[in-house]
Amino acid sequence: MVAGESGLGKSTLVNSLFLTDLYKDRKLLNAEERINQTVEIVKHTVDIEEKGVKLKLTIVDTPGFGDAVNNTECWKAITDYIDQQFEQYFRDESGLNRKNIQDNRVHCCLYFISPFGHGLRPVDVAFMKALHEKVNIVPLIAKADCLVPTEIRKLKDRVREEIEKFGIKVYQFPECDSDEDDDFKQQDKELKESAPFAVIGSNTVVEAKGQRVRGRLYPWGIVEVENQSHCDFVKLRNMLIRTHMHDLKDVTCDVHYENYRAQCIQQMTRHEEVLNTAESKLTQDNRIESPIPILPLPTPDAETEKLIKMKDEELRRMQEMLQKMQQQIQEQ
Repeated sequence: MVAGESGLGKSTLVNSLFLTDLYKDRKLLNAEERINQTVEIVKHTVDIEEKGVKLKLTIVDTPGFGDAVNNTECWKAITDYIDQQFEQYFRDESGLNRKNIQDNRVHCCLYFISPFGHGLRPVDVAFMKALHEKVNIVPLIAKADCLVPTEIRKLKDRVREEIEKFGIKVYQFPECDSDEDDDFKQQDKELKESAPFAVIGSNTVVEAKGQRVRGRLYPWGIVEVENQSHCDFVKLRNMLIRTHMHDLKDVTCDVHYENYRAQCIQQMTRHEEVLNTAESKLTQDNRIESPIPILPLPTPDAETEKLIKMKDEELRRMQEMLQKMQQQIQEQ
């Protein structure tokens, strides 16, 4: 999933990461059309191949996020979507056919931070705090070519401090095994030190020093997307596709989904207790002691028949009330 306000290069970065064009038919809205725009959930599926391994990747875009004048709970549609995928997986897992479950859970959320501010904005903090227990959040500093290296370092430090200050749980890179080689350990160390990644996206091929590279041409020079001295694009791509893809899925399955599953089971247990309590109370209220055997009574008079009908009517109302309570609990 990619999230962030419009104009931060989300679409360009996604196309750069997976060497595709997912947004060729997209229509860009003007300022007036975006006034009433709500946050949408748009899914794209693409097949990628990495070192002979074919993968089907689903990219979830969130156009409209953070673009309104009033951004109160603009992340609600995103959290609802993530919960819906958890709910569907929970239902499939509880069903009869559990061998061929399609996993549509969101394993990673790339959150784009504007390079033009002095750290995180209030909407950034609110968004990440709303999602940090549902999905692996990987914060990115967008359009890093707008800043010089010193400014990038300062902004990274500021973002790290604010993430810790506000108690935001972003994705934590796992520790290396002791038997890993030195090159991998060094690569992992650089990866951790680079977070949050400062990225640049480009779908344009330019010529630099006699070679054709993807980058951006400026009057003062060329910014190369895949040059690690220019930005962290290569580190982000390696992390997502090569080194940490399985760990992202494992954290989603073992932590975020298990938390959701535990909450569902607790709610079901509470509903069952409420239902049992209601049934027990109804039984106690309507308990009729067995009469002592006596001689047959004469035919009841009109008054007795009236009392019997009233009692039957009261029992019928209590049964209807119990059915309504059961239906409300099932709907909840």
